Amino acid sequence: MEPDLNLVKVHGGGGYDSDFSDDDNLEGTSQLGDKRRREDDLLEKPFQRGKHPKVAHRNVAAEEWDREEARNRRHHLISMNAFERHKKFVSDYILYYGGKLQDFRRSTASDKTDFDVVKNNHRFLWRDEDQEDMTWEKELAKKYYDKLFKEYCIADLSRYKENKFGFRWRIENEVVSGKGQFFCGNKRCDKQEGLKSWEVNFAYVEHGEKRNALVKLRLCPECSYKLNFHHKRKEIKVKKQRRSDGKREESESKRAKTSHRRKKKRKSKEPSSPKGTEDSEGSAKEQSEDEEGPSEADHWKGPAPSVDEKSREEEYDEYFEDMFL
Repeated sequence: MEPDLNLVKVHGGGGYDSDFSDDDNLEGTSQLGDKRRREDDLLEKPFQRGKHPKVAHRNVAAEEWDREEARNRRHHLISMNAFERHKKFVSDYILYYGGKLQDFRRSTASDKTDFDVVKNNHRFLWRDEDQEDMTWEKELAKKYYDKLFKEYCIADLSRYKENKFGFRWRIENEVVSGKGQFFCGNKRCDKQEGLKSWEVNFAYVEHGEKRNALVKLRLCPECSYKLNFHHKRKEIKVKKQRRSDGKREESESKRAKTSHRRKKKRKSKEPSSPKGTEDSEGSAKEQSEDEEGPSEADHWKGPAPSVDEKSREEEYDEYFEDMFL
Protein backbone atom coordinates (compact mmCIF):
# COMPACT_ATOMS: atom_id res chain seq x y z
CA MET A 1 0.00 0.00 0.00
CA GLU A 2 1.04 3.45 -0.68
CA PRO A 3 2.01 5.52 2.36
CA ASP A 4 -0.48 8.04 3.66
CA LEU A 5 0.34 11.59 2.73
CA ASN A 6 0.79 13.94 5.61
CA LEU A 7 -1.85 16.43 4.59
CA VAL A 8 -1.27 18.48 7.64
CA LYS A 9 2.22 19.29 6.67
CA VAL A 10 1.33 19.92 3.11
CA HIS A 11 -1.62 22.14 3.70
CA GLY A 12 -0.39 23.64 6.92
CA GLY A 13 -1.98 22.07 9.83
CA GLY A 14 -4.64 19.96 8.42
CA GLY A 15 -6.54 22.55 6.39
CA TYR A 16 -6.35 24.87 3.43
CA ASP A 17 -3.61 27.32 4.02
CA SER A 18 -3.49 30.88 2.50
CA ASP A 19 -1.17 33.84 2.56
CA PHE A 20 -4.05 36.18 3.65
CA SER A 21 -5.52 34.92 6.88
CA ASP A 22 -8.69 36.26 8.51
CA ASP A 23 -6.80 38.11 11.23
CA ASP A 24 -4.68 39.86 8.73
CA ASN A 25 -7.77 40.91 6.80
CA LEU A 26 -9.41 42.35 9.92
CA GLU A 27 -6.36 44.39 10.78
CA GLY A 28 -6.17 45.84 7.22
CA THR A 29 -9.79 46.95 7.14
CA SER A 30 -9.48 48.66 10.52
CA GLN A 31 -6.45 50.65 9.35
CA LEU A 32 -8.25 51.80 6.18
CA GLY A 33 -11.28 52.97 8.18
CA ASP A 34 -9.15 55.07 10.53
CA LYS A 35 -7.40 56.70 7.60
CA ARG A 36 -10.68 57.64 5.94
CA ARG A 37 -12.05 59.07 9.17
CA ARG A 38 -9.02 61.30 9.57
CA GLU A 39 -9.41 62.62 6.00
CA ASP A 40 -13.11 63.39 6.54
CA ASP A 41 -12.30 65.29 9.72
CA LEU A 42 -9.70 67.36 7.90
CA LEU A 43 -12.15 68.18 5.11
CA GLU A 44 -14.85 69.26 7.53
CA LYS A 45 -12.54 71.72 9.40
CA PRO A 46 -12.05 75.30 7.91
CA PHE A 47 -8.85 76.00 6.04
CA GLN A 48 -6.66 78.49 7.99
CA ARG A 49 -3.08 78.09 6.91
CA GLY A 50 -1.74 76.55 10.05
CA LYS A 51 -3.82 78.68 12.47
CA HIS A 52 -6.51 77.46 14.74
CA PRO A 53 -9.99 79.02 14.14
CA LYS A 54 -10.81 81.89 16.56
CA VAL A 55 -13.95 84.03 17.18
CA ALA A 56 -13.42 87.86 16.90
CA HIS A 57 -13.82 89.98 20.02
CA ARG A 58 -16.88 92.23 20.40
CA ASN A 59 -14.80 95.45 20.39
CA VAL A 60 -13.11 94.50 17.12
CA ALA A 61 -16.49 93.91 15.47
CA ALA A 62 -17.81 97.25 16.76
CA GLU A 63 -14.80 99.17 15.43
CA GLU A 64 -15.16 97.55 12.01
CA TRP A 65 -18.85 98.44 11.96
CA ASP A 66 -18.09 102.07 12.86
CA ARG A 67 -15.55 102.33 10.05
CA GLU A 68 -18.06 101.06 7.53
CA GLU A 69 -20.72 103.50 8.73
CA ALA A 70 -18.25 106.41 8.59
CA ARG A 71 -17.40 105.54 4.98
CA ASN A 72 -21.08 105.49 4.04
CA ARG A 73 -21.74 108.83 5.79
CA ARG A 74 -18.77 110.50 4.12
CA HIS A 75 -19.87 109.29 0.69
CA HIS A 76 -23.39 110.61 1.37
CA LEU A 77 -22.14 114.05 2.45
CA ILE A 78 -19.85 114.38 -0.57
CA SER A 79 -22.77 113.70 -2.92
CA MET A 80 -24.76 116.63 -1.38
CA ASN A 81 -24.34 120.32 -2.26
CA ALA A 82 -23.43 122.99 0.29
CA PHE A 83 -26.98 124.09 1.07
CA GLU A 84 -28.30 120.55 1.56
CA ARG A 85 -25.31 119.74 3.75
CA HIS A 86 -26.02 122.84 5.85
CA LYS A 87 -29.67 121.86 6.26
CA LYS A 88 -28.68 118.34 7.33
CA PHE A 89 -26.25 119.63 9.97
CA VAL A 90 -28.87 122.03 11.34
CA SER A 91 -31.54 119.31 11.51
CA ASP A 92 -29.09 116.94 13.22
CA TYR A 93 -28.21 119.61 15.77
CA ILE A 94 -31.89 120.28 16.53
CA LEU A 95 -32.55 116.53 16.75
CA TYR A 96 -29.71 115.83 19.21
CA TYR A 97 -29.59 119.06 21.27
CA GLY A 98 -33.11 120.50 20.84
CA GLY A 99 -34.20 123.97 19.78
CA LYS A 100 -36.14 125.67 16.97
CA LEU A 101 -35.35 126.25 13.34
CA GLN A 102 -36.13 129.99 13.70
CA ASP A 103 -33.12 130.39 15.99
CA PHE A 104 -30.82 129.56 13.07
CA ARG A 105 -32.33 132.01 10.55
CA ARG A 106 -30.09 134.96 9.71
CA SER A 107 -31.43 138.48 10.19
CA THR A 108 -31.84 140.34 6.87
CA ALA A 109 -32.41 143.78 8.44
CA SER A 110 -28.93 145.05 7.63
CA ASP A 111 -28.66 143.56 4.12
CA LYS A 112 -28.11 145.98 1.20
CA THR A 113 -28.22 145.43 -2.53
CA ASP A 114 -26.38 147.47 -5.17
CA PHE A 115 -29.57 149.45 -5.78
CA ASP A 116 -29.78 150.38 -2.09
CA VAL A 117 -26.14 151.52 -2.07
CA VAL A 118 -26.61 153.68 -5.19
CA LYS A 119 -29.87 155.10 -3.82
CA ASN A 120 -28.30 156.14 -0.51
CA ASN A 121 -25.19 157.71 -2.10
CA HIS A 122 -26.63 159.12 -5.34
CA ARG A 123 -26.22 162.81 -6.18
CA PHE A 124 -27.98 164.83 -8.86
CA LEU A 125 -24.75 166.71 -9.59
CA TRP A 126 -21.31 165.65 -8.37
CA ARG A 127 -18.93 168.40 -7.35
CA ASP A 128 -15.25 168.37 -6.49
CA GLU A 129 -16.11 168.60 -2.81
CA ASP A 130 -18.14 165.41 -2.97
CA GLN A 131 -15.18 163.42 -4.36
CA GLU A 132 -12.69 164.07 -1.57
CA ASP A 133 -13.49 161.20 0.80
CA MET A 134 -14.57 158.47 -1.59
CA THR A 135 -15.71 155.15 -0.15
CA TRP A 136 -16.62 152.12 -2.22
CA GLU A 137 -20.30 153.04 -1.86
CA LYS A 138 -19.68 156.53 -3.27
CA GLU A 139 -17.51 155.14 -6.06
CA LEU A 140 -20.34 152.81 -7.08
CA ALA A 141 -22.80 155.73 -7.13
CA LYS A 142 -20.32 157.85 -9.12
CA LYS A 143 -19.93 155.11 -11.75
CA TYR A 144 -23.70 155.01 -12.17
CA TYR A 145 -23.78 158.83 -12.45
CA ASP A 146 -21.14 158.80 -15.22
CA LYS A 147 -23.32 156.51 -17.36
CA LEU A 148 -26.28 158.93 -17.35
CA PHE A 149 -27.03 161.41 -20.18
CA LYS A 150 -27.31 164.98 -18.92
CA GLU A 151 -28.66 166.98 -21.90
CA TYR A 152 -32.37 166.78 -21.06
CA CYS A 153 -34.25 165.75 -17.92
CA ILE A 154 -37.19 163.46 -17.32
CA ALA A 155 -39.78 165.18 -15.12
CA ASP A 156 -42.38 163.95 -12.65
CA LEU A 157 -45.29 166.44 -12.76
CA SER A 158 -47.78 164.48 -10.66
CA ARG A 159 -47.68 167.09 -7.84
CA TYR A 160 -47.61 170.22 -9.98
CA LYS A 161 -50.45 171.87 -8.02
CA GLU A 162 -48.23 171.84 -4.93
CA ASN A 163 -45.39 173.37 -6.97
CA LYS A 164 -43.28 170.25 -6.39
CA PHE A 165 -41.45 168.64 -9.30
CA GLY A 166 -39.04 165.76 -9.62
CA PHE A 167 -36.24 165.69 -12.19
CA ARG A 168 -33.73 163.01 -13.14
CA TRP A 169 -31.26 162.43 -15.96
CA ARG A 170 -31.96 160.09 -18.85
CA ILE A 171 -30.62 156.57 -19.21
CA GLU A 172 -29.33 154.94 -22.40
CA ASN A 173 -32.60 153.25 -23.41
CA GLU A 174 -34.48 156.55 -23.16
CA VAL A 175 -31.90 158.33 -25.32
CA VAL A 176 -32.12 155.61 -27.99
CA SER A 177 -35.93 155.71 -28.04
CA GLY A 178 -36.01 159.54 -28.05
CA LYS A 179 -37.79 159.94 -24.73
CA GLY A 180 -37.26 163.46 -23.39
CA GLN A 181 -36.17 164.94 -26.73
CA PHE A 182 -38.52 163.76 -29.50
CA PHE A 183 -41.18 162.58 -27.04
CA CYS A 184 -42.58 164.52 -24.10
CA GLY A 185 -40.22 164.68 -21.11
CA ASN A 186 -42.98 163.87 -18.61
CA LYS A 187 -42.53 160.26 -17.55
CA ARG A 188 -46.29 159.62 -17.88
CA CYS A 189 -46.68 161.22 -21.33
CA ASP A 190 -45.47 160.10 -24.78
CA LYS A 191 -46.77 162.84 -27.09
CA GLN A 192 -44.63 164.07 -29.99
CA GLU A 193 -46.50 167.10 -31.33
CA GLY A 194 -45.98 170.67 -30.21
CA LEU A 195 -42.97 170.08 -28.00
CA LYS A 196 -41.38 173.11 -26.34
CA SER A 197 -38.03 173.47 -24.61
CA TRP A 198 -38.01 174.92 -21.09
CA GLU A 199 -35.23 176.04 -18.82
CA VAL A 200 -35.92 175.45 -15.11
CA ASN A 201 -33.96 176.44 -12.04
CA PHE A 202 -34.23 173.19 -10.07
CA ALA A 203 -33.92 173.76 -6.30
CA TYR A 204 -33.57 170.54 -4.31
CA VAL A 205 -32.32 169.24 -0.96
CA GLU A 206 -29.73 166.47 -1.06
CA HIS A 207 -28.07 164.88 2.00
CA GLY A 208 -29.30 167.75 4.17
CA GLU A 209 -27.89 170.45 1.86
CA LYS A 210 -29.81 172.88 -0.37
CA ARG A 211 -28.63 173.01 -3.97
CA ASN A 212 -29.65 174.56 -7.29
CA ALA A 213 -29.22 173.30 -10.83
CA LEU A 214 -30.26 174.79 -14.17
CA VAL A 215 -31.85 172.01 -16.24
CA LYS A 216 -33.63 171.72 -19.59
CA LEU A 217 -36.60 169.62 -20.61
CA ARG A 218 -39.01 169.33 -23.52
CA LEU A 219 -42.73 169.08 -22.87
CA CYS A 220 -45.97 168.93 -24.81
CA PRO A 221 -48.54 171.77 -24.42
CA GLU A 222 -50.49 170.00 -21.64
CA CYS A 223 -47.38 169.19 -19.62
CA SER A 224 -46.05 172.70 -20.27
CA TYR A 225 -49.22 174.05 -18.64
CA LYS A 226 -48.53 171.90 -15.58
CA LEU A 227 -44.95 173.14 -15.40
CA ASN A 228 -46.06 176.79 -15.56
CA PHE A 229 -49.07 176.34 -13.28
CA HIS A 230 -47.78 178.69 -10.54
CA HIS A 231 -45.37 180.96 -12.43
CA LYS A 232 -44.01 181.22 -15.94
CA ARG A 233 -40.76 179.45 -16.75
CA LYS A 234 -38.24 180.50 -19.36
CA GLU A 235 -38.92 179.08 -22.80
CA ILE A 236 -35.96 178.38 -25.06
CA LYS A 237 -36.52 179.52 -28.65
CA VAL A 238 -34.17 178.70 -31.47
CA LYS A 239 -33.06 181.46 -33.78
CA LYS A 240 -32.50 179.96 -37.21
CA GLN A 241 -29.40 181.35 -38.83
CA ARG A 242 -29.10 181.78 -42.56
CA ARG A 243 -26.56 179.75 -44.45
CA SER A 244 -23.48 181.75 -45.37
CA ASP A 245 -21.89 179.27 -47.76
CA GLY A 246 -21.52 179.84 -51.50
CA LYS A 247 -24.22 177.40 -52.53
CA ARG A 248 -26.87 179.26 -50.59
CA GLU A 249 -25.96 182.60 -52.19
CA GLU A 250 -25.86 181.14 -55.70
CA SER A 251 -29.27 179.51 -55.35
CA GLU A 252 -30.79 182.75 -54.02
CA SER A 253 -29.30 184.82 -56.89
CA LYS A 254 -30.61 182.33 -59.47
CA ARG A 255 -34.07 182.46 -57.99
CA ALA A 256 -34.05 186.27 -58.02
CA LYS A 257 -33.00 186.38 -61.70
CA THR A 258 -35.63 183.88 -62.81
CA SER A 259 -38.40 185.73 -60.95
CA HIS A 260 -37.28 189.06 -62.52
CA ARG A 261 -37.39 187.55 -66.04
CA ARG A 262 -40.86 186.13 -65.48
CA LYS A 263 -42.19 189.50 -64.39
CA LYS A 264 -40.82 191.18 -67.54
CA LYS A 265 -42.41 188.57 -69.81
CA ARG A 266 -45.77 188.94 -68.08
CA LYS A 267 -45.73 192.72 -68.48
CA SER A 268 -44.92 192.49 -72.22
CA LYS A 269 -47.68 189.94 -72.90
CA GLU A 270 -50.43 191.70 -70.91
CA PRO A 271 -53.09 193.45 -73.18
CA SER A 272 -54.33 196.98 -72.58
CA SER A 273 -57.28 197.22 -70.22
CA PRO A 274 -59.40 199.98 -68.78
CA LYS A 275 -57.91 202.04 -66.02
CA GLY A 276 -60.37 200.91 -63.42
CA THR A 277 -59.82 197.20 -63.82
CA GLU A 278 -56.15 197.12 -64.83
CA ASP A 279 -54.56 197.09 -61.42
CA SER A 280 -56.92 194.57 -59.88
CA GLU A 281 -56.78 192.11 -62.79
CA GLY A 282 -52.97 192.36 -63.07
CA SER A 283 -52.42 191.68 -59.38
CA ALA A 284 -54.83 188.70 -59.51
CA LYS A 285 -53.01 187.21 -62.50
CA GLU A 286 -49.63 187.59 -60.85
CA GLN A 287 -50.86 185.84 -57.70
CA SER A 288 -52.40 182.97 -59.67
CA GLU A 289 -49.27 182.49 -61.79
CA ASP A 290 -47.03 182.60 -58.74
CA GLU A 291 -49.17 179.95 -57.06
CA GLU A 292 -49.23 177.71 -60.14
CA GLY A 293 -45.47 177.95 -60.65
CA PRO A 294 -43.60 177.68 -63.97
CA SER A 295 -45.46 176.52 -67.06
CA GLU A 296 -44.55 173.58 -69.27
CA ALA A 297 -42.86 175.88 -71.83
CA ASP A 298 -40.50 177.21 -69.15
CA HIS A 299 -39.06 173.72 -68.54
CA TRP A 300 -37.66 173.63 -72.14
CA LYS A 301 -36.07 177.08 -72.11
CA GLY A 302 -33.07 176.24 -69.93
CA PRO A 303 -31.62 173.88 -67.35
CA ALA A 304 -33.72 172.90 -64.35
CA PRO A 305 -33.27 175.09 -61.28
CA SER A 306 -30.96 173.58 -58.68
CA VAL A 307 -32.70 172.14 -55.65
CA ASP A 308 -31.30 173.29 -52.33
CA GLU A 309 -30.35 170.11 -50.40
CA LYS A 310 -29.24 170.04 -46.78
CA SER A 311 -25.79 168.78 -46.00
CA ARG A 312 -25.02 166.33 -43.25
CA GLU A 313 -23.60 169.09 -41.04
CA GLU A 314 -26.86 171.04 -41.32
CA GLU A 315 -28.86 167.98 -40.35
CA TYR A 316 -26.64 167.53 -37.31
CA ASP A 317 -27.12 171.19 -36.43
CA GLU A 318 -30.90 170.83 -36.55
CA TYR A 319 -30.67 167.70 -34.38
CA PHE A 320 -28.57 169.45 -31.71
CA GLU A 321 -30.04 172.93 -32.07
CA ASP A 322 -31.81 172.84 -28.66
CA MET A 323 -29.29 170.70 -26.90
CA PHE A 324 -26.34 173.10 -26.60
CA LEU A 325 -28.16 176.33 -25.81
